Amino acid sequence: MTDSIGPSTSTIPNPSPTTLLHPQREPFEHGLLPIQKLMFTDPLHALTSLKQKLVSSSTQRVDSAALADALEISLDHARLVLDTLASVLHSESDPLVTSRFDDVDSVGADLLDLILFLYIQSYKRLLPRSHKDAAAVADAWPSTSAFDGYLSALSPLQLVRCNTRRFMPSQADEEAHQLSYLQKHLANILSLLSEPVEGEGEESLVISMEGFEHLGFLIQFEDKGSDGVFLSQAAPIFANSDPDMPAVPVPASQVLDWLLQNIASSLEHVTEKNPAKENGPPSGSDQDVAMADTSPSSVKASPSVRSPCFIEGVSKSSYVKQASDLKNSSLKVINCHDSVIYILAPLRYATIYGCSDATIVLGAVGKAVRVEHCERVHVIVAAKQVCIANCRECVFFLGVNHRPLIVGDNHKLQVAPYNTYYSRLEEHMTEVGIKATINRWDDTLELGMVDPHNSLSHPAGVSDAQAESATRLDPDHFTKFLIPNWLAGESTGSTKDNPFPLTDPYLTSQQKNVNALSPTEEEEQHNLGEIKQILREAPLEENLKRELSCALVYFRDWLYVSSTLLPVPQAQLISFSCGFPSTPNTQQAADK
Repeated sequence: MTDSIGPSTSTIPNPSPTTLLHPQREPFEHGLLPIQKLMFTDPLHALTSLKQKLVSSSTQRVDSAALADALEISLDHARLVLDTLASVLHSESDPLVTSRFDDVDSVGADLLDLILFLYIQSYKRLLPRSHKDAAAVADAWPSTSAFDGYLSALSPLQLVRCNTRRFMPSQADEEAHQLSYLQKHLANILSLLSEPVEGEGEESLVISMEGFEHLGFLIQFEDKGSDGVFLSQAAPIFANSDPDMPAVPVPASQVLDWLLQNIASSLEHVTEKNPAKENGPPSGSDQDVAMADTSPSSVKASPSVRSPCFIEGVSKSSYVKQASDLKNSSLKVINCHDSVIYILAPLRYATIYGCSDATIVLGAVGKAVRVEHCERVHVIVAAKQVCIANCRECVFFLGVNHRPLIVGDNHKLQVAPYNTYYSRLEEHMTEVGIKATINRWDDTLELGMVDPHNSLSHPAGVSDAQAESATRLDPDHFTKFLIPNWLAGESTGSTKDNPFPLTDPYLTSQQKNVNALSPTEEEEQHNLGEIKQILREAPLEENLKRELSCALVYFRDWLYVSSTLLPVPQAQLISFSCGFPSTPNTQQAADK
């Protein structure tokens, strides 16, 4: 077995003060799978043996069958590993990333990337601090809730009461936690990427520049004014190599020393951005990595190309972001309630967390979407891959190329085919690589109810029960969701209808609902007369009647601003009415 690397005594150049090391967030946020057989008590020993077994039985790329045999898991789970790995790989040129859906197994995963992916399955997520206000917790959820106990601190209703993110880790907290994990496990990780020197035994390990570059799956260096650089370019260890000659392998102990110095420097930088925390017990979720407690003073990571956009705390309103509004390709929608949120843009990653009683429309997400700890939320999304965790009474209208993944403690979930469009949808789908001809919305894959990455025991004491599956939405309740013409005045696209084909039951129901809700001219005149009569008889002061009448006029004009808005199902009129564009008069009238 390959031994763990120890620090060397050689002198390593100090890290550049203008260069910082960052963890690649995506593997930690979207790449963790709650599959028990991927959790290794001794990952170095287990993965060294796995690496040797796979090298002897295949080439440097591994398909689902070889992986299923080596790990003794099902083919479905092995394919899920490959699909998830593809969604979090940093290299857009890797054959696994660029391969077509049907070619994934013939292409396979790079062995070293796969080994690193399996190693980080031992990572434990950073958990929020327990809520100190027992009364607020009791008010947030009924006592029979499946989210009782520790998870009550994550409930959407409690979060909206607090109106703060102080019980959730900040971006800086998460980055520090991931760096600390890498700091602890880096010697083992480098051992898995290294090779023994021929004739000198396994204790003398070297790492090639190619092997070193595989660390880009977990870390990246960021220069001022730059999104990132290749690891070998940032490392003085491989600098100034002859471009016409292969780089000479470097002792793994020397690489370890240099990286540990950079991690220590980067951790110090992250800590300086975080003010002193409130007094309290540590809340680090990796039991071997002590982390400071999150608090109201936690600060988000500095905005940059690598930082996600945040949409937080939207309540009782409509909110829209278009492609021109987003400066990067990762998005987090957090703690939003009683609202309609439109993200009409191409993205790589999206997270929806702690939301309730909302409708959230995501444009095209080319890598992965994670929806977690939400209640009574309707999510409409076109994506490569979707993961749903610990949600209740939510409906998902999906256009997805891979099987939707359902994990954790879920209740009364429903899935349905994708049901909307906007003018640039197909353009955005093409940009991020989503195929409208493949939609696996109803082919869900359920994993365990307990997520070992959170180190939480299930309230009922279930060790590895299967997660509750989602049911199909009754076709009679399916209808087209019509997006307002927010793109008026901007360049428009060619999408005129839902690009994902519907099966007959849902297509028939949609057509029936649209026809039933399309009023005739006589019906419109009759309804208008009734509204006028109600206004005349309403027990309101004259100035309030005028304001209400003005609000209705503005609302009518807004509905008719685009032909795509009509007919609008009654349920959607209700959702639109809580947040339509308003003047002070119309908003006052609507409030009154």
